[in-house]
Amino acid sequence: MDNPARNIVLVPSPDRRQSETALAIARGTARLLRSLGFSCLSELPLPSGRRADLVALNERGEIWIVEIKSSVEDLRADRKWHEYRAHCDRLFFAFTQDLPCEIFPEGTGLIIADAYGAHMQCEAPEHKIAAATRKQMTVRFGMAAALRINRLVDPQGHAEFWE
Repeated sequence: MDNPARNIVLVPSPDRRQSETALAIARGTARLLRSLGFSCLSELPLPSGRRADLVALNERGEIWIVEIKSSVEDLRADRKWHEYRAHCDRLFFAFTQDLPCEIFPEGTGLIIADAYGAHMQCEAPEHKIAAATRKQMTVRFGMAAALRINRLVDPQGHAEFWE
């Protein structure tokens, strides 16, 4: 029987587009989110076809998305960030202390990060997502996390997901 889930690449191969700065921001931000009780996945494909830099899920089922920006140019070139709001309860931008908070859109949370940690500069307003979207995102999160673990444990046994 054909399973449509096998046709969806939940965990793409690393695209290596992230700069060292972006990787450092992601690491520090993930540490902050873990300290707040969230589990994080990076580069999670969304139902819309976009890919979120960080998606965080806590035991209450809250879903946060963090968009990482490593420069002013990175923010100016981004025309897709507003689409992430439909897939999360709170939307944040994470960036280095070298960028001014004023350049980021209103109505989003701000996280200042480096490779070793982060702090919440500004809380994101809550906008609860619909139950169906929450379920879809939670299942997507769980599937991607399990596939990533399985790939580490048995890379050859899951080759069909990576071709």
